[in-house]
Amino acid sequence: MSNFEEKVAALRAHHEELLSRKNEKIEWGNGIYDKYKNPVVTAEHVPLEWKYDFNEKDNPYLMQRIMCNATLNAGAMKWQGKYILVVRVEGADRKSFFAVAESPNGVDNFRFWDEPITMPDDVIPATNIYDMRLTQHEDGWIYGVFCAERHDDSKPGDLSAATATAGIARTKDLKTWYRLPDLKTKSQQRNVVLHPEFVNGKYAFYTRPQDGFIDTGSGGGIGWALVDDITHAEIKEEKIIYERKYHTITEVKNGEGPHPIKTPKGWLHLAHGVRATADGLRYVLYMYMTALDDPTKVIARPGGYFLVPEGNEYLGDVMNVAFANGWIADEDGKVFVYYASADTRMHVATSTIDKLIDYCMNTPEDGYYTAASVETIKKLIAKNRNIKH
Repeated sequence: MSNFEEKVAALRAHHEELLSRKNEKIEWGNGIYDKYKNPVVTAEHVPLEWKYDFNEKDNPYLMQRIMCNATLNAGAMKWQGKYILVVRVEGADRKSFFAVAESPNGVDNFRFWDEPITMPDDVIPATNIYDMRLTQHEDGWIYGVFCAERHDDSKPGDLSAATATAGIARTKDLKTWYRLPDLKTKSQQRNVVLHPEFVNGKYAFYTRPQDGFIDTGSGGGIGWALVDDITHAEIKEEKIIYERKYHTITEVKNGEGPHPIKTPKGWLHLAHGVRATADGLRYVLYMYMTALDDPTKVIARPGGYFLVPEGNEYLGDVMNVAFANGWIADEDGKVFVYYASADTRMHVATSTIDKLIDYCMNTPEDGYYTAASVETIKKLIAKNRNIKH
């Protein structure tokens, strides 16, 4: 075996060790969910064949010819008995693309399929696409709704000026994707989610309307809209079902994460809230519930955040960010929440349908004032005074 072959063998062994590493729950959580010690997908999980030229003549130093920067913001679904993530993979060139990673158990041993997804372009090609929400719709298709970013050509001198639309594609096998026209709306859209069922015979979307690519402006929060024809989707009327609020976790932005989970008690929603800090924007996850017969009617609104970055999760390309656009509910009631930390890597937290319903229904709402928060705590203290353990 040549020195080059020895290096390749060592590289493959090191990579396999990472892919096959067993994950463990972190002790002493909050009782709502369990986090895990290791991220489930990182840039190091990307197949070696995507990064290295293994021809010794062309790459004698065994350099990475194509580097990977991050794996983040993955859509998720159960597919043929496997836990599937459609991961946003970001290269060193800042371009993102989608790739499927699968696991036998949902918490470790995630491996990418052989090749990234080839996503057809819309009429006007997008410079970048990312953050796919997966929906297995009752019409029989699997839909991917994602952000399609392009330069704002109305500002030719501003190289940071961008526009965002919701790209839509569908598939039957997660391999061959059929691109539909981008969603037409009055505002820019970076976070759009397709509801899994028809509502009044129409396709239903959760939106996050924005005046600009970054600034929410007049966008009031999580929107709701019905569309007649998804092959030419256009939102003509949009209403806010979960509003932004001053001095809360949703002050700057709030948007739907993955599509909601249907339960006997209502629709479970996972969403992201954004507030400003002296160190920049802070992204956290929160939950709410809506009525089974009316997905626009909020029936439970637990106050504060559900999940935030902790420990090393703070560190990465964009600090202080937890973001989720994928979760999986198993038939036995176990729920896998897939979230990215610091726009860098993917993690999982596990819970159950019953726990999440309990959390939503019995967590106090935000009273919007310090005095109300103190009174809520004092009520809990008084309730616990006479309980002996």
